Amino acid sequence: MLLEGKFVLKAPIEKLWDSLLEAETLRACVPGAEKIDRLDEKTYDCIVRQKVGPIKVRFKFIISLTKLDPPYHIEMKGEGEDIGKAGRFTKKTTIDFKEVNNGEVEISYTCDANIIGKLAMFGNRIIQAKAKQVEEEFTKNLKEKLEAVV
Repeated sequence: MLLEGKFVLKAPIEKLWDSLLEAETLRACVPGAEKIDRLDEKTYDCIVRQKVGPIKVRFKFIISLTKLDPPYHIEMKGEGEDIGKAGRFTKKTTIDFKEVNNGEVEISYTCDANIIGKLAMFGNRIIQAKAKQVEEEFTKNLKEKLEAVV
């Protein structure tokens, strides 16, 4: 499942970069986040609660930053499973920061996620709709959080 998007903020690119990598920023923005702790410079330990159809899940997973080109490019991978064994997932995400007009920065992202297990039985349409809902809520929260920082 592929999710893509972009948005523009008026802020210094370095400030946006630093804020996005903070565990506190991520915890405030990820819908259903119960825990996002930075283990080291490139690793986050996460627990996120969501409801997909009639199934409630609590995903425990690790996010690893695999490539950093400050302040322009981030690549990361994630892997984890539902604590109740409803499924597993893997994801690869790319985030790009591009300075545009008058101190504005365009943040674009691509996330390729794969889900297996009971969750996958709902079919691509239900999973994709839920993922899109979470993506939109995350983007809205992130924009608000980053705008408050600058």
